Amino acid sequence: MALVCQKIMREEQLMLHDPSHYEPRQEAEQIVLNPEDRDVLRELASELAEIAALPVHAEKAELWTKLNDLEAERPMVWANEICWHEMNVDDELTLCCEHSWAQDQERELRRQLYQWRHLPGDMVIKDYFSCPLAVHSTDFGIIEDVDVVKTDESSDVVSRHFNVQIQDWDDLEKIKMPTIAHDEQATAFRYEAMCDVYDGIMPVKKVGQTHIWFTPWDFLIRWYGIENAMMDMIDRPDFVHAAVERMVDAWMAELDQFEALNVLSLDNDNTRVGSGGYGYASAIPGEDYDETHIKAKNMWGCSNAQIFSEVSPQMHWEFAIEHDLRWLARWGITYYGCCEPLDGKMDLMRRIPNLRKISVSPWCNSQRAIEEIGTDYVISRKPSPAVLATDVWRPEQARQQIREFLDLSQGKCHVELIMKDISTVRYDPQRLWEWTAIAMEEAQA
Repeated sequence: MALVCQKIMREEQLMLHDPSHYEPRQEAEQIVLNPEDRDVLRELASELAEIAALPVHAEKAELWTKLNDLEAERPMVWANEICWHEMNVDDELTLCCEHSWAQDQERELRRQLYQWRHLPGDMVIKDYFSCPLAVHSTDFGIIEDVDVVKTDESSDVVSRHFNVQIQDWDDLEKIKMPTIAHDEQATAFRYEAMCDVYDGIMPVKKVGQTHIWFTPWDFLIRWYGIENAMMDMIDRPDFVHAAVERMVDAWMAELDQFEALNVLSLDNDNTRVGSGGYGYASAIPGEDYDETHIKAKNMWGCSNAQIFSEVSPQMHWEFAIEHDLRWLARWGITYYGCCEPLDGKMDLMRRIPNLRKISVSPWCNSQRAIEEIGTDYVISRKPSPAVLATDVWRPEQARQQIREFLDLSQGKCHVELIMKDISTVRYDPQRLWEWTAIAMEEAQA
């Protein structure tokens, strides 16, 4: 099958599974840092704490809430899925720590500080440090068998040729029902280390699984093959339905365990939702809410079928959304879409329960999407990152693209501008800095 360019969503809590490899469960080990590592983390954390204390974060959180409540004051702006390997300036992103856990902490701190300095947009920095619960999934029992082609050894954006692993009914048994476990000892070690390092700077809070990127088709095509799947929707529809249903079964089994183990955490904060912006919203956690035991109904859900860009509305419904409804019905409010153009499929969107936000990718007919969506949902607009990858950076072109969409949507829609899938800025990070500043100027005009 053809080469497919694929970019993994990097947000740790968002990307529950990585279809490219399996992460075995690690033995719990106490985290002991040398004084130098501890000093590096404390210095960075102190700088971040000063920023987190600024009143602008509460103001931005309120604006995000109004957006997601369908009462937007203005378009909101944020950049993510950044090509961090091209971003380093004056060693702002250069790691100094030695311990692997400390490096993970340092990397996140440096990236937050960098984004705040250079491309904040409507970024919100929370006033505590998150200690992730040590939750492990046995995953789906199958990972991609892939040939990789790279054009930049330092980039994680590569082209993949997926070798087919699912061809017959017996192959569906390769997809296993996952088992979830919480290693409380490992969580305790993490929490102890963070409390020690960040003592007196900002509080540390234990955080479980927040928003889940639910995307059955993103996984299936890596095992099934794109051409095979598209042809089988015509030639072997029963087999395709069975494959999708098994994927949904696996995710549902996992969600049931998350709830039973009480390891979910709210995402109505600066957690990324779907392929869009932050999750601030008044509709969740809802009235039926127990703060000691978070359920899916207190959170955002999402789904997409990116590979269905050229699939008819009827087939999109039949082979994707109709299967997804079991999952989507579990959540308080939902987000749909990513790269697939959804203009012309709004009748399908309106059949999704509790839908609040819809992705409008660069491949959409903007005017049609705006007219179809109106004020009923939030438009999660994805400007094309290609503007950042040209031989010569043209900020006037970036401004024109943003302005054209905002002119079309002004007074008609609730909009967020999310620059994502940034494969390259041609090692010129100032391009993304300028794009974000331009987007903010236009959003506030």
